[in-house]
Parts: sequence; structure tokens; C-alpha cells
Amino acid sequence: MVYDAFMFDSREIIHRTAAALNLDSRRAEAASKLLDEGATIPFIARYRKEATGSMDEVELIALRDTLGAQRELETRREVILKSLNERDLLTAELEKAVRSAVTKTSLEDIYLPHRPKRRTRAMAAKEAGLEPLADQILRDQNGRPDTTAYDNADEALAGARDILAERFSEDAIFRSALRAMTADHGLLTAKVVAKKSGEEEAAVYWDYFDYTEKISRVPSHRILAVLRGGREGFLRVKARLEEERAIDWLERRIVKGRGSSAEQVKLAVKDGWNRLMAPGLENDILSELKEKADIEAIRVFAQNLENMLLSPPLGSKALIAVDPGFRTGGKVAALDSLGTLLDYGVIHPEGSESACRAAVDMLKGLAEKHHVEIFAVGNGTAGRETEEFIGKALPGKTVVSVDERGASVYSASEEARREFGNLDITLRGAVSIGRRLQDPLAELVKIDPSAIGVGQYQHDVNAKALSRSLDDTVKSAVNAVGVELNTASAALLSRVSGLGPGLAQGIVEYREKNGPYSSRSQLLKVPRLGAKAYEQAAGFLRIRDASNPLDSSAVHPERYTLVNRMAVDLGTAVGDLLESADLRGRIRLDNYVSDAAGVGLPTLRDILTELAKPGRDPRGEFEIFRFDERIRSIEDVEEGMILPGIVTNVTAFGAFVDIGAHRDGLVHISRLADRYVSDPSEIVSVNDHVIVKVMDVDRKRGRLGLSMKDAHRIDG
Repeated sequence: MVYDAFMFDSREIIHRTAAALNLDSRRAEAASKLLDEGATIPFIARYRKEATGSMDEVELIALRDTLGAQRELETRREVILKSLNERDLLTAELEKAVRSAVTKTSLEDIYLPHRPKRRTRAMAAKEAGLEPLADQILRDQNGRPDTTAYDNADEALAGARDILAERFSEDAIFRSALRAMTADHGLLTAKVVAKKSGEEEAAVYWDYFDYTEKISRVPSHRILAVLRGGREGFLRVKARLEEERAIDWLERRIVKGRGSSAEQVKLAVKDGWNRLMAPGLENDILSELKEKADIEAIRVFAQNLENMLLSPPLGSKALIAVDPGFRTGGKVAALDSLGTLLDYGVIHPEGSESACRAAVDMLKGLAEKHHVEIFAVGNGTAGRETEEFIGKALPGKTVVSVDERGASVYSASEEARREFGNLDITLRGAVSIGRRLQDPLAELVKIDPSAIGVGQYQHDVNAKALSRSLDDTVKSAVNAVGVELNTASAALLSRVSGLGPGLAQGIVEYREKNGPYSSRSQLLKVPRLGAKAYEQAAGFLRIRDASNPLDSSAVHPERYTLVNRMAVDLGTAVGDLLESADLRGRIRLDNYVSDAAGVGLPTLRDILTELAKPGRDPRGEFEIFRFDERIRSIEDVEEGMILPGIVTNVTAFGAFVDIGAHRDGLVHISRLADRYVSDPSEIVSVNDHVIVKVMDVDRKRGRLGLSMKDAHRIDG
């Protein structure tokens, strides 16, 4: 048949996507249009609420990703239709089936019998003229196969069975039903590969040497662990429905007689399941399990990253940062309130008496010279010892332990070389530790999120999906907080809505050449920064002490005229609106609703909230955390101790907590609370301050088992 090239209906795709996400089609269509026009998710969520019905970032990301998947499905559908047409295989019935498929899996099931493939046993049998025999066997199952036309009856019957086995295994309805049965009732199993059982690396997979679990109940972290073991060759992994159950299901639908032909059909059914269908469905099931596990692992990683990025900042305070170390000494960096490096040096607090005196003299001298009251100490090797040394040497000073994960990655990065080209790489690490205390978000954006180490099985999940999710998370956090235009690094600016590395660098270069920005509109003078980028970025950029007070707020420049009108209507100035709750209370929002201008109550309420607290920081207040002074290493930890700790990572199976022992302990999900917990993130988040009880100490393997049961959380 001849078919017209299939051009998919974009509106139909949007409506289908909206239905899948339980969204209003009109809202979904408006949001899709904005996304296709290049608007960013933070911008749409914040400044286009009227168009989308106040869709939040989570809904917009789901819409973007689902819409992308639907468009990929339509592209694949077109490829299949074109292939079938070019090979003269496209019938009206087949075209209808292809166009009706609603998932990629169902589409591929329909295409499977017609997909070009390597030579099979069934193909050889058809070429030998055995298809009529196969049809006769299937049609007359109460009779006997007629093999009189063939020289070798056994070979003819075997060929006919090959044809039937392939036919059964490629039936789209059978495959769909048995795939669903496997997902619901099948088993995921793993067995150790005998020749590798004695290898040291195999010990990691000890729990899976003889493992069986119902597929429908396997948690994401076990799926990823088992699949990794299989990929590395330590485990033999299977995901199958019980053979007897599958064959019985197929026979009840295919075997229709009691003759010897029916026996041939039964043999074909069994062969088709074991040789063709089961392995194919197993690959499908394992792929689906992997995809679901990836989604969950990426969700956990993104949630942890968000909590880390949005950690409360110390703020603009001068400090001295120390990247501790035993053999090479502690690297010291004195920073001003904006994170500018003022002085640096090296101390050896664990060295000779004279080295200790020199360390004390250096720290005291730097503290006096730069009027510093706070010391930031990395929590890596020698961290606890360095904290104790500073505490004794400079009593009255505040010493704060700082999570230094990723600091070494920054130290060796292009960004660090740009900032401190002539500075020793380890001293760059000290600067990063100090800045991380002042403003975690501004410093962490300089590091590849996957290097921060707040996920589970991050090297096993889909790298593209992980990168996209983490990028979404970083941008969401940066834009939620807002960025100070006159102090932000290019790395931080590049995460602002509508900007990228090139424009961010251009903003910094313009600032260095022309001095601080005095207004947001000045951004339009930056080379290559056009009206579209300005629209997307301006609302998320702040200018402290700007002549126009709105430039330090989240009010978008496109609404300045509206705010000015509010002030004029009250006979006052915009600055007075920011200062006076009484004046703001007199604003009647209904007077400013304008469908033509796209201004509704959601936008007006946001403006009023922002006028009350311009440029507000959504992060909490910084609180100093202190470890138990008895704990320096795992050797100091004893069962039964009640200790303060900081949550460093949340996974699907529990939370890891730093108690100052240089080894994070695990609070298993079963020990998080005195009630059933399905998701650890319901109880704890990264950087939470908690109280834990030590349950198990395995010094040989460096493992700590902790519990939060019978212990209370420290708020904040």
C-alpha cells in the first residue's frame, strides 16, 4: 500500500502528555509553547504563572521530559512506518496498529515480526517451503501433520515447529501479557559466577551470591547492585517468569486440539518460550527495572544535592580556612567577607614543638591582622585534630567543621586555575573550604555535581539523565536564592536562567572593565546579551544598594511600571512601599489585574510578598555544629554512645551520618524512627543535625552502625 508520510500532530502529543501527567491541556499547551520558545523552567515557574496556571518546577520538568519522550516515540513511529512502506510490508491493518501504539515497548512489539534481522531457523524453514506444513499443524490440531510431501518427516516437523515458535514469540499480544506477568509474578535471581567467587572484589556482592526476590518488590538500590555485579562478571542475573506458568498460559491460548499436531504445537510453544520469548522479555524487564531504579536513584541524588546547595550560609564574614593534613601540613587561607584571598600559609600542628609554636603564631597573627573570629576547618584527614589544636591555641574563636567533599575537584579545575593560577593546588582547596562556609551555593556550583558524592550508585545510572537532573537541581537552587550581580563568579552566573558560560563570562568582563553594575538594565550593554536573555535572567539577579530598590528584589523589570503605578496611586514612592507595611496593606490587588498584560493575582501576590522582603534568601539561618570532643577516629567510638552527627548522604536504604570519626556511620532505614519508614527522606535530609546511638562498631572494616531510635533530632 502507499501511505502518506506521517506527520504527528504536536497538539495531540501535548494533550496525550497532559493526560498522562493529569494536567489541564490548556495549561500544558501554554507551558509547552514557552519551553519551545526557549523560556527556562525557573522563569516560567516564577514569572508566567497566569499562562500555566501556576505550574511549579516539578510539574514543568515532568512536562518537559514526558513531552520529549512522546516526541521521540512519534519520531520512532515515523521511522517504522517508512521502513515498512519501503519494503512493501505496510498493510492498512498494520499501519493502524503502528499508529495506535501508545508506548515504545508496544510499538516495538508490533514491529518485531517485520523488523530486519539476522537469518533465523524459522527463515531457513520458510525458504525450505515448510510454512504450509506449519499452518496445517496449527489449523488442524486434532489431526496428524501431513509430511508426505517431504523427504525427511522429522526434519520437516522440526522446521515447522521453528516457524511456529518464532510466530508465537513475536505475537505482540502474547509478549505484552507475559511481560506484565513477569513484572508482577516473576523473580529476579542472582548466582555467583563460580570462577570468580574467590576474588576479593566479589566479596562486595556476597549478599547476592544466591539471591532470589520477587521482581515487583525489589527496591531500586538492590536492582542497581545486582545489575552492577552482573555487568562486572561476578553474578549471573536472571529476571524471568516461572517456565511452567508461562508455558501453561501460552498453551491455554494456542493449543486447540488433542491430536498429534497439538503435540507439535506444544513443543513449538515450549521452544518459543525458552529459546526466543523468555530471553527477549528478560532483556525488556531488566531494562525496565534499570530505568525505574535509575529514576529513583537520580531523584535521591537530586534531592540530596538540593539540600546541600541550599545549606544555610555563614554570610559575609571574614574567616580563616584550613585544609588540614598530617604529612604535608595544613594549608591556611585568610579570606575577607566576600571570599577574597588575603593571606595564606602552611601550619604543622602535629609536628615538633617549634612547628606547633610557629603554627600558633601564624594563626594568631592572621586572626589579629584581618580581624577574624571564625575558623573553617575541612573535615577530611586530620580535621578533628586541627579543630582541637585551633580551639586550644585560640580560645574564644569559633571553629567550624566544613564538609570538604569536592574541594579537591575544584582545586584542579579550570575555574580554580583561572582564579588562582599561581597558587598551589592544595591552597586552592583551603580557599574553597572557607568560601563554602560563607556561601555553600556560590562555591558548590563550581564543582561537577556528580563529584560531590551525595547519591547512591551514581556511576551505574543513566549518565545523560543524571546530568540533566542535577543541572536542573543546580539551576533551581541558584535561581531560588538569586545572584548578586556585582560579586558573583562566572560559574555562579552561568547557572542563572537564560545565561550560560559565555554570557556569564561576558557579564564578569564588563564588570571588571566598567565597574559595578548600577542597574539591571545595564546588562543590555553586555556584548551578545540580547533582549531574550535579559528577560529570562534579570529577575534572578540582584544589585545591592541600587538606586532603584526593585533592582535588589525578585520583582521582574517587566513589572516595574506596575509597581510604580501602585506607588503613584497611593501618593508615595516605591522605596516607601518597601519600608511601610501599612502602605502595602492599602494596595488593592484587584485594581491591577490585566489579562492583556498577563498580570493576574498570582503575579500580584508575588510582587506584594517581594515588596515586604526584597531579595529574601530562602535558606535557613546558619547554626554552628560541634562534634563530641571525645571522638577523633573510629578507635574512639564505642557501642552505646549517644553522639551528635551531621547527615552527609540519604539513600533509599538509610542515611549516612558523620560523627567526627572520619568514617560516616549508617543509620539503616529500619533504625531511623520508631515507626515504619518507606522513604528515608521523610525523616532526614542532607546537612540535618541529628543525635544517634552507636549500635555496631566494626573497626576492621571501618564500619559504624547507628540508630536514631530513642534519640531526638536537633532542629535546624
